[in-house]
Amino acid sequence: WDEGVWEPYVNVEEGLIKGELKFVLKGRRLKGKWALVRWKAKSGEARDNWLLLKEKDEYVKDIDGISEFITSIRTGRTMEQIERGENEKITKNPFNSADAQLAKLVNNVPEREDWLYELKYDGFRIIAFVEGNNVRLLTRNGNDYIKRFHDIALALIDLAAGRAMVLDGEMVVADVQGRTDFHALQNYMKNPKAGNLTYIVFDILALDGEDLRARSLIERKEILEALTKNAPEGIYYSRYVRGSGKESFAAACEAGMEGIIGKKADSVYSGTRNGDWIKLKCDKRQEFIIVGYTLSDKKTSGVSSLLLGVYEDGELVYVGRAGTGISNADMQMLEEKFKGLKRQNPPIKLVPKSRQREIITWLEPKLAAEIKFAEWTHDNLLRQASFKGIRTDKDPKDIKREKTEGEKLAENPIKSDENSIVVEGINITNPSKVLFEEPEITKEDVARYYSMVSERMMPYVKGRVMSIVRCPKGISQSCFYRKHPSPGSKGIVTIPVTIGSGGTEEYFYIEDATGLVSEAQMGTLEFHVWGSRINDLEKPDMMVFDLDPDEGMDLSIVRQGAQDIRSILTELSLDSYLKTSGGKGYHVVVPLKPAADWNIFYDFARRVAEVMEQKWPERYTSNVRKAKRTNKIFIDWMRNGRGATSIAPYSLRARKGAKVSMPITWDELYTVAPDGISMADALLRIAGNDPWEDFFRNNQMLKI
Repeated sequence: WDEGVWEPYVNVEEGLIKGELKFVLKGRRLKGKWALVRWKAKSGEARDNWLLLKEKDEYVKDIDGISEFITSIRTGRTMEQIERGENEKITKNPFNSADAQLAKLVNNVPEREDWLYELKYDGFRIIAFVEGNNVRLLTRNGNDYIKRFHDIALALIDLAAGRAMVLDGEMVVADVQGRTDFHALQNYMKNPKAGNLTYIVFDILALDGEDLRARSLIERKEILEALTKNAPEGIYYSRYVRGSGKESFAAACEAGMEGIIGKKADSVYSGTRNGDWIKLKCDKRQEFIIVGYTLSDKKTSGVSSLLLGVYEDGELVYVGRAGTGISNADMQMLEEKFKGLKRQNPPIKLVPKSRQREIITWLEPKLAAEIKFAEWTHDNLLRQASFKGIRTDKDPKDIKREKTEGEKLAENPIKSDENSIVVEGINITNPSKVLFEEPEITKEDVARYYSMVSERMMPYVKGRVMSIVRCPKGISQSCFYRKHPSPGSKGIVTIPVTIGSGGTEEYFYIEDATGLVSEAQMGTLEFHVWGSRINDLEKPDMMVFDLDPDEGMDLSIVRQGAQDIRSILTELSLDSYLKTSGGKGYHVVVPLKPAADWNIFYDFARRVAEVMEQKWPERYTSNVRKAKRTNKIFIDWMRNGRGATSIAPYSLRARKGAKVSMPITWDELYTVAPDGISMADALLRIAGNDPWEDFFRNNQMLKI
């Protein structure tokens, strides 16, 4: 007559003793809050009686609502029909299994307008089979997740209302901004109270016993939209946009989504990867096979990094390691899953060389992981790989490298005995030397980072006298600050600069990306620049205000500080630009025409800071002394003097986490923290719009 699950919301044992047991029913017919109340046995009765009572909630009805149900929810038959042996009344689906339609990875949006575009969701692909009161939630490798997603199964039964159907969609958990989050889905699977589960349906394969796969996508979408109108909680229809693919992709990436899926409007559901569906990703991520893991000598247990592989032409090949994104809870989970999978020999071709002070444990290739990464190197290795979660819905044997159409693999894969690589024509020695440990970032990573950001970074550093911070042994060892050229330095240009005593000293600057990478080869992590260029050294053109908050200050106060200094500058008819410091505060930068000399420039910056201090004395100070900074933000104006430097846009910081001093828009002030952009994030951001695009088109200047 009914079927489902029950959840007590009191202690069951205590409730039975007390004679009052309260619970929630999640059935096809009985729903909501109920209570069993004990009545003592009457004279002559052997046992107590229990009353089943409905509590007041959204499921309460003012009529006898359940008396109309006289059939079996499994077979649709009445008691009389069951006695007579009549056949089931439930409509069956025309098929019991189906291959999922898969999308090809592409780099460009099709020019034609006969495509539908919808968001790419970050969860488990699920094809749902519904017949009567029976539901199967099948993953791509054929596992039924009905027990894991039972609430969605109940919602699908409500949606179907006795009709047979096969739906295709994604099981997701969204964050507070509405973005689907695979890691949050994994947390839900461990603890269903950790998030709100949603089944986003984007296709229908069968309805009322009819196979719809041969119909056009647009027809199937119309049927699905009508079916899911007023759908129960937990079921969501995936809306689409017809045409406007470039705009859809840009909007998805700007909103922090995973990407978009494009589908030919007239396509049938073939269950193949034939190009009728395409995917464009805002960042790079896919599934990889875990072939082993490392443990550094600083840990006695756990996982330092995962070793990853994919199948190429039937052989399992190594593609790199993921050393970030692994939480303590993830470590415990991974250690448990690795039990029973350990093996003596590596399961892959071309075994990577182990790093100093680490132990490699090889595993049977039976686990798949979702990995986010910045790019593929020329050696077919992942760069900046980060663990997102285990994929139990994917068969490791089906995992291959995702390639866009026409993309070819590099012909020379990694060699385990290489001691150097070439970046921007510069020989990078000891490329595997670890410079940052959390996340693990190598010398090669830093060199390639500066090569990749050079187009954005060079306009702010080219032809400017600079100072650098070098950490040749990594940030865990001693680093040093250098403002004069060192013997044998390559890729730099030296220049004599007059100093206060009237004499001259040798300083240096760089002219191109080769200079950046040459410094990276020497162990340079940070680049700091003057406010003027060498062709007009005494006329500065870039003013920087560094907001340096007191220890422990709330971030909202720091953000208000950036807004306040912007408002002061706006009153002075000066446009300003925002960047993260990679540390505690923000930098507000003002581009100027090189007209005023250093004294006027320096004095102007000081007076701006003093106006801040006078207008809001409880918030800001212009005094450099630590004693004056208690519970305040120091408006550091002193970087605007001759010979002073400030961290360059796009420069790394030689601090834990490899954060970046990153240009951002003013609209991002309240969403991006001062240390909120990592090296991997920066590489993803430079693929989008330039937040400082008009920086050098300003014609503003200080009045002399």
